[in-house]
Amino acid sequence: MADIRPGAEPARLEGDADTAVLLIHGFTGSPASIHPWAESLHTNGYTVAVPRLPGHGTTWQDMERTTWQDWYAAAEQALDELVGQYRQVYVGGLSMGGALALRLAEQRSADVAGVMVVNPGVRRPDRTDVPILLALDRVGLLGPLTKVMPTVPGISNDIKKPGQDEVAYDQVPIKSGIQLLKLQEDVRGNLPQVTQPLMVFTAPEDHVAEPVNSDIVMTETGSRRKTKVLLPESYHVATLDNDAQTIFAESLEFILRHG
Repeated sequence: MADIRPGAEPARLEGDADTAVLLIHGFTGSPASIHPWAESLHTNGYTVAVPRLPGHGTTWQDMERTTWQDWYAAAEQALDELVGQYRQVYVGGLSMGGALALRLAEQRSADVAGVMVVNPGVRRPDRTDVPILLALDRVGLLGPLTKVMPTVPGISNDIKKPGQDEVAYDQVPIKSGIQLLKLQEDVRGNLPQVTQPLMVFTAPEDHVAEPVNSDIVMTETGSRRKTKVLLPESYHVATLDNDAQTIFAESLEFILRHG
């Protein structure tokens, strides 16, 4: 495995409250996209864990060798390290990290007190090549294709605010893209199992995960207490964008309200 890129290191910020928070970064991204959110919650006394998902924060070649189950296992391990130490654990995530947070809520309902997601990705994109790639994967022909064309252009740094960097790859491994689609299918199919309090942050102008993703989460989850917060001055990586302070303040209020 290649060295971790500067800024992409995982973090655990120890607080003195009896509540902890697990925050998960997005697809091809790194903990850099989540650190300011984590630091904001930590300033208010919470212990915050920010894992680095397998294959992320190094090289796209490392990522190509991982699966969505690997990413979920890392998120679940981080949850396990918090459960038992704290009275409550909240989970949150950006983009694919939001999907992983929702899956934790689906599969580990007793261990997750509430969910906060920013521009979550739970829906397959409307691209004509996606069904073809899925079909090739099902019949075992995706491997030969990726030997010729292993990646497509990246989706990193969709940020309106100048000077920000989520420390993400500028290429997306096609194999990893297929893994993301499988994760999204799994998570969306179980959204009714999410019954915890839920807060969904969504940027109307998101060039990676269309806002309909947030609508799906709001509509299809089983939570009775759920809130949608608009981020009008941000793009996809809203945790580093102009509305970041809104995310930080509303997240804190969410935890205080439901704690």
